Amino acid sequence: MPGTNLTREEAAARAALVTVDTHEVELDVTTGPETFATRSTIRFSCAEPGSETFVDFVGDAVTGLTLNGTDLDPAAHYADSRITLPGLAADNVVVITATGRFTNTGEGLHRFVDPVDDEVYLYSQFEVPDSRRMYPVFEQPDLKAAFTFTVTAPAHWQVISNSPTPDAEPTGEGVATWRFSPTPRISSYITALVAGPYDVVRDTLTSRRGEVPLGIFCRKSLTPYLDADNLFDLTKRGFAFFEAEFDCAYPFEKYDQIFTPEYNMGAMENAGAVTFNEVYVFRSRVTESLVERRALTLLHELAHMWFGNLVTMRWWNDLWLNESFAEWASTTCQAEATDWTDAWTTFGTHEKDWAYRQDQLSTTHPIVAEIRDLRDVEVNFDGITYAKGASVLKQLVAHVGREPFRDGLRAYFAKHAWGNTTLDDLLVELEATSGRDLRAWSRLWLETAGVSTLRPVLEVDDRGLIASAVIEQTCAPGFETVRPHTLNVGLYAVRDGALHRTDVIAVDVDGAVTEVTELIGREQPDLLLVNDDDLAYAKIRLDERSLATALTHPRGFTSSLPRSLVLACLWDMTRDAEMGARAFVDVVLATLPGESDSTLLRTLIAQLQTSVLSYTDPEQREATRASTRDRLWKIARASEPGTDAQLQLVSAACALTTAGDDVTAVRALLDGTEVLDGLTVDFEMRWTLLTALAAAGEADDAMIDAELAGEDTATGRERAARAKAARPTAQAKEAAWAAAVEGSGLPNAVVDAIGQGFSRPGTPADLLRPYVERYHAMLDTVEERGSHALVESVVYGFYPRPLVDRALHDATQAWLDTHPDAPAALRRLVVENRDPVARALAAQARDAGA
Repeated sequence: MPGTNLTREEAAARAALVTVDTHEVELDVTTGPETFATRSTIRFSCAEPGSETFVDFVGDAVTGLTLNGTDLDPAAHYADSRITLPGLAADNVVVITATGRFTNTGEGLHRFVDPVDDEVYLYSQFEVPDSRRMYPVFEQPDLKAAFTFTVTAPAHWQVISNSPTPDAEPTGEGVATWRFSPTPRISSYITALVAGPYDVVRDTLTSRRGEVPLGIFCRKSLTPYLDADNLFDLTKRGFAFFEAEFDCAYPFEKYDQIFTPEYNMGAMENAGAVTFNEVYVFRSRVTESLVERRALTLLHELAHMWFGNLVTMRWWNDLWLNESFAEWASTTCQAEATDWTDAWTTFGTHEKDWAYRQDQLSTTHPIVAEIRDLRDVEVNFDGITYAKGASVLKQLVAHVGREPFRDGLRAYFAKHAWGNTTLDDLLVELEATSGRDLRAWSRLWLETAGVSTLRPVLEVDDRGLIASAVIEQTCAPGFETVRPHTLNVGLYAVRDGALHRTDVIAVDVDGAVTEVTELIGREQPDLLLVNDDDLAYAKIRLDERSLATALTHPRGFTSSLPRSLVLACLWDMTRDAEMGARAFVDVVLATLPGESDSTLLRTLIAQLQTSVLSYTDPEQREATRASTRDRLWKIARASEPGTDAQLQLVSAACALTTAGDDVTAVRALLDGTEVLDGLTVDFEMRWTLLTALAAAGEADDAMIDAELAGEDTATGRERAARAKAARPTAQAKEAAWAAAVEGSGLPNAVVDAIGQGFSRPGTPADLLRPYVERYHAMLDTVEERGSHALVESVVYGFYPRPLVDRALHDATQAWLDTHPDAPAALRRLVVENRDPVARALAAQARDAGA
């Protein structure tokens, strides 16, 4: 039986049979706290009269079913989340009345009660297959329709959908109905309903289509922290940039942006009604990297109004046509139309690091992924679909030229507006404007997986001149695709302790060995940097002299981009067990003082933590952790007061605090007996300090509950759950496991928080060893939870990864070996838990032999 799954073949067959005209949805969300009334009226044609099809619905019950005026028995026609429609006519009308169920997992129609004021807030989240959780629908992206929503809700609520919000019609005591106008033809996964007593700030902008109303919404308890002016400014910059770049007017009638609670992702591009994670409403001081990330997310979702909403992929194997393009477009906009002119440096530092990590897992896949069914796509919102795809697009722009690339996109939007496309449709337009045959490029870059390594090999004569220079391209076993790369090679000289670029050479790398004739006869530089300016998607290595220079001058670069590229090279060598982890730790600790690039700091600190707690020789790990924690405190105290670096370094020192540590300084900052000049001990910093105390065994339930009582909010409850689960006691770990893994009913956000505390890096091994067997036994029944988001939270969040030992690896491998028929999505999650442990074991062996 199909359950809630849908295969590509089924979708293609249904699309060949059915063309949807209009879809009317009526919802009543006043019927109770657990369920709601939902009714769909769908008008559609059938290419083969007399045949049968089905409508999708995941809910409590179908209570009424009428096809072309004839009543059908729901009990006979609704099973396995499908409503069968037999004996179709050429033109059909089906009316389906049903009972839907609110969720607290961030899927379908999510219901949240704010603990501050007990108000109810609803929002929909439909990607990939969850519009069917709110209303009966043909759930696939190529069955577009004009959607009309009618919503009955409490009269004092805001009700937001894809079309402009109409005036409410009173329909009872304290109840009203909103009748929205039809949408353009869109896919069901970008329809939306957001409802509740949200506060709103309004504005307008003038676009190519005329005046566009703007709205920014959040819960009442977050209104004091909403910086709407900044968000409107970014939105207007994005509108102007994208309309000009794409030569295409904004496709919808209005643009609302809503910050929503207990959100699983960063944001969702619902047409004209984008929902965002509330983490982007800054109730405390945050790092500049998060502020920059919010801007990128805002622009990414705005780019989706064209990439994905106006023109939509036919099936989910072309999900990259949405995500990679939105990622490339938003970074381009950020670099060219906002104050973040170094956005591509940030992209290279953070996004490409994500891509390289994902591309070296055994579960890697082509950018154009093989998506057999809905279960496949649910786990493909990853570093390949987003970051690698955008990296490759950046390379394509360098390959064909910015103007031909832009002109191809303009032709693509003009030809396929409101339709569905495949990769071939895009290549046709780009080939026409660039004059290049892109089919070979597509096969090599979009349709194969894996990342190459580029290594300079030099021969130098006795005068110090380069006699031979080549770039070798190698591939990981099993991924032997040798790709072309358009890149720059930078030459650097040390002057007064700083590294200055003396020249740059453009090189087209193609094949296993590429000769760089421009280097022959030159004096060997102090440092030679392959892929300078970060144009290519490839791992890089340094020649022997360049490596020595980099290690001797860790802060030698005057620009953050080449510094980040060299540090990324050293990190990759550490991950590949070519360099000892403690040597990398030394480089990072020498680099951190004075570093001001927020995203580079964020990335280095994460890499430092992994190196210390996972890659270091186990015999040296505790000493390395303690010394690194102390060094971070020293660097933090020496940082310029009030800087981003100070904030990140204090947080990093807290993150390396564990059982038995001296936490005098942490406690003093929390209770105010010590003040670190410039450090604001606000809501978020208090929880950072308190969680460090909890992880050290110096904060009990009463202390955590007292902190929560001071500001009992949804975020506070999540932080408290994390802190309690981080305590280094068997009782705390058992309570966390019982609540989130064996229990039910907790929102996903709370399950995630408990998992973060349970598997906090640095947790004493003896506390987690008993859970190795329990974890793998739990995998046999975890799918019964019925929510992919919840399954993902449990499978990832409660893996006892801090153990990073052979026993954990072998137990996970044994489960995989004995469960070859487990659902593919579940197996992928488990494999992606195992692979980093295998990598860590190799790195530990290298560090021990360093």
